[in-house]
Amino acid sequence: YNCALMHRTTRSRIARSLARIALSAAVAALAACAAFKEPKPSTAEALYKSAKEALDTGYYENAIKDYEKLQANYPFGVYAQQAQLDIAYAYYKNNEADSAIAAAEQFIKTYPRHEHVDYAYYLRGLANFAQTSDYFDRPLNHDPARRDPRSARESFQFFSELLERFPQSPYADDARQRMIFLKNYLARHELYVADYYMRRKAYVAAANRAQYILENYQRTPAIPQALAILERAYAALGLKDLAADAHRVRELNLPADGAAQSAAP
Repeated sequence: YNCALMHRTTRSRIARSLARIALSAAVAALAACAAFKEPKPSTAEALYKSAKEALDTGYYENAIKDYEKLQANYPFGVYAQQAQLDIAYAYYKNNEADSAIAAAEQFIKTYPRHEHVDYAYYLRGLANFAQTSDYFDRPLNHDPARRDPRSARESFQFFSELLERFPQSPYADDARQRMIFLKNYLARHELYVADYYMRRKAYVAAANRAQYILENYQRTPAIPQALAILERAYAALGLKDLAADAHRVRELNLPADGAAQSAAP
């Protein structure tokens, strides 16, 4: 009996000792984690300077990381405000268009009366424009139905909103020039869609698309070709009078549109 009691007492002491050891180890582990936890950045100013330097020297990913740290640790104050705007630009330069637009829209929502809020509106259009600008350098020689002009349309809409809200903004002139390119691109896209329908003998759809160009993209280089497609579509449908009208309008517009094309950048 004494031996059994002694064994039970010994096992109890061992269990208590193991429990204390486990508790001590857990406390030590927590202490180690706390010791190696990344310290909070010293000041918002220091973080902002680091981010701005990275941004100015083209290290956009580093800039984004520092701006994110600044916003996480110092969410209020002038540095946080500027960081919200700067990070949108950093995203744009780092080819992260969706993040750039989201950051710019968040800035607009949070600081609608900020003195530089017009830049946030401009940056939204610029980010989407970057996704479509390479189209100006490539021929549209494949099936146009496969191409989504959503980014071009959104960019045009964003620039339009900038001009409507801030017509005297220092970014207004640049926005207008980009809108000319976007309008020409969108008209060209619609033209290829109309031609796509013509080649498949979908004459009603082709005529409708050509008419859409005439109504929505006036004074673009696509107008004479749209009229030509409209004339051919009407002729194929047996609508001789409408085909003649389209031909007459095309003849009247050719000189003016030719001059406009030669003057276009």
